Amino acid sequence: MLDARGTVSYIAPEVFCRNFGGISHKSDVYGFGMTVLELVGVRNNTASGVTHTSSTEMYFPDWFYKLLEPGEDLKRHGLVTEEEEVIVRKMIIVRLWCIQTNPSDRSSMSKAVEMLEGGLEALQVPPKPFLKS
Repeated sequence: MLDARGTVSYIAPEVFCRNFGGISHKSDVYGFGMTVLELVGVRNNTASGVTHTSSTEMYFPDWFYKLLEPGEDLKRHGLVTEEEEVIVRKMIIVRLWCIQTNPSDRSSMSKAVEMLEGGLEALQVPPKPFLKS
């Protein structure tokens, strides 16, 4: 592959800047994480009229970190029904691990699957990536 291809927000930071590390299987994990965040967030963004069209507005993953703050209710944001809340919270946390800026901090696909199969109480919210779009 001579050139980077794909949608900019789905491309791992190390693909366009070698300061983040070398390209590896974890580069694909980043794209996977961003795709799942997009899928989880579409219904809420459309339903609540959220429009972040400028790069100076909220970085998309920051919105998910805000949803995971204590006292935040995903049902209130129109993301889920009561039955879906645990699954969606788990998906968000796992995917935030998948989009860590530093590839060594990113989960592998096998670790992501393991986290999804485990319980929500065993998951920790990862640190916020320092890369902003």
